Amino acid sequence: MPPPTPSAAAPLEVTDETVTKSTTSDASKGSEGRSPGRLAWKRFKRDRTGVVSACVVIFFFVVAIAAPLIAKLYGKDPYTTYASQRPELLDAFSYPSGPNGGMNSEFWFGVEPLLGRDVFTFLLYGIRTSLGIAVAATLLTTVVGVVIGVTAGYLGGKADYLVGRVIDILLSFPSTLFFIAFMPVVYGLFVAPDDNIPTSLRAISLILVLSSFGWASIARLLRGQVLGLREREYIEAAKVTGASSRRIVFKELLPNLWTPIIIQSTLMLPAYVTAEAGLAFLGVGIIDPTPDWGVMIQSGAKFYTEDITFMLFPGLSMVIFVLAFNLLGDSVRDALDPKSRR
Repeated sequence: MPPPTPSAAAPLEVTDETVTKSTTSDASKGSEGRSPGRLAWKRFKRDRTGVVSACVVIFFFVVAIAAPLIAKLYGKDPYTTYASQRPELLDAFSYPSGPNGGMNSEFWFGVEPLLGRDVFTFLLYGIRTSLGIAVAATLLTTVVGVVIGVTAGYLGGKADYLVGRVIDILLSFPSTLFFIAFMPVVYGLFVAPDDNIPTSLRAISLILVLSSFGWASIARLLRGQVLGLREREYIEAAKVTGASSRRIVFKELLPNLWTPIIIQSTLMLPAYVTAEAGLAFLGVGIIDPTPDWGVMIQSGAKFYTEDITFMLFPGLSMVIFVLAFNLLGDSVRDALDPKSRR
């Protein structure tokens, strides 16, 4: 007789190995989908305010990076005084001859009074200058604050006490007044009083002075975090197993500090943008003819009673960027730490 053929409806044999593989696969997929990074990204994507703010911030950074390319396609630059080549651009009082600051198809944002420079390209390069200084100061501040704060919290004892007192002293200073008084001193260390100060030296000095005060707040926050983390069981276990201090800091402490570091950085950058613009407005930061948000607002303040156009574009763009970045910082904080929601 021929051997019996297996029935099509016969149940599949389920072994312990199959169940184990299926359970392991589901668990790995579940743990991957529930990782802190993925959960934070999902929470952020559901926040419409955060997504819109991120788009606005990215737009400003793209404009800053591509400013030379945009100016080349536009056909103008921020340094040429077009009124000297074409006197008809200005009237008898050295104001733009056209309405709304001389805005037309050739000069999209008009021309500047007295000199006749193109406002659009000046704004493009001003965004580039302001954001470049603010980003550099934020990165330097974050690095210094993380190093000092984590070191003080981990070592404790006299080192922690000394760093804590230095932080208290720095936070007690009126930083804005100190910036105004100290910037000429910094310039005098490198340039003779009668010599012109290079723009690069002004930018580097701004970054160093802003960072010299900014690191204290982030260092104080991280110091407190590390003081609590170093008493945890996994830190004590790492010490018992003979792990070096470097391994404990980089493998055990820093991974638990990324959330406050990112949050503080996102809140610090817009503060540096306004501080840099304020110093330029007061004449102790970037000065004319270098394009800058603060320089444009300072120049526009001279003519706002006759025409507010020259203050409108730099002021409005800076307000939009700072507002968007502050909202982005709040959204990032809520995504990384849902308990902080109000």
